[in-house]
Formats: sequence, C-alpha cells, structure tokens
Amino acid sequence: MNPPVRCSWANPANPRYLAYHDHEWGVPCHDETTLFEMLNLEGAQAGLSWETILNKRDSYRAAFDGWDAEKIARYDTDKVAQLLANPGIVRNRLKVAAAIGNARAYLAMRAQGLTLDAYLWGWVDGKPLVNSWADGARPARTELSDRISKDLGKRGFKFVGSTIVYAYLQGIGVVDDHDRACFRHAGA
Repeated sequence: MNPPVRCSWANPANPRYLAYHDHEWGVPCHDETTLFEMLNLEGAQAGLSWETILNKRDSYRAAFDGWDAEKIARYDTDKVAQLLANPGIVRNRLKVAAAIGNARAYLAMRAQGLTLDAYLWGWVDGKPLVNSWADGARPARTELSDRISKDLGKRGFKFVGSTIVYAYLQGIGVVDDHDRACFRHAGA
C-alpha cells in the first residue's frame, strides 16, 4: 500500500512533523491554551524552520508552564534568565520577552471579555477558509493576515507580523491550505 500523498512541505523523515501535518495543521482549533501556545510558537519560529520549533514543542510547554498565560505574565528577571539558559527552546531574548508580553496582552483581551477563539474565528465568521492553491504555491501572507497582524499589534502582541500570522492561521485551521493533491485537502 502506498503512503498517502501529503503537502510538499511535510518532511516524511520526521514522524513528529508528519503527525503535525496529518492531525493538526489546517484542523480547526478552538482550545484557548493551544491557540495561545501556537501564537507564541509561530513567533518563536521567525527566522527558523517550523520543524525546529515543532521538535522543541515539548520543551517549550515545560519551560512556559504549559502555556499558562497567568503564570507567564508574572515571569520575573530570574525566570527570564532561566529561559535564556534553557537549550530546549530558542534562547532569544526578544522572543522570550514577546511570549511574556503576549501573555499580558492576551490577559488584557480576556479582561475585556474576548477569548482568542472568539477573536480569531470572528474574522472568518466561524468557518475555515479553504483554499485551493496549486501544490506548494500558497502565499506567505494575505490581506486577512495583514489585517489580523495589524490588530494584534495594536493590542500589544509581539512577533505577529503578517507572515507569522498567516502561518498561525494555517496551523490552527482558520485557513486550510493543504495542497490540492494532499489527502487532507478539504476537496480530497
């Protein structure tokens, strides 16, 4: 039996990457903790490969207290030093500071009665955008990611440029960008 046809970016040599492609990427997510985690992981990925971050995901969860925003928002200089010494994550001072700032921005949203789930899915009326790009021809950003990026920035989030936001939207299933030939494409 032949293996299923997957998106061109899915590294067949990495079981973690295949599992991510097959079970998470492009799948609608409504879990607040996962939405917060993915926003920060996409930011950590800036300038690196997603595979690098995915391979460090478990270390990130441990280092950032299971992505508990209330705990992260209270991190002090000792905790930052501990994170910057942790080889299991990307030890970049700006990215660590961004995760802490993002926790604070997220909590400010929550204090206003707005969840990440309601916020993100509100941009698409609660329904995933299913694209049908030629295999491997998806854009790096879109008009939607431009608008969300700008709005997140106004809300105090960091490492939320349009390209990062578009990757985030794909990762959490707001956008389904599986290649047309991929077994996970909505039309397959």
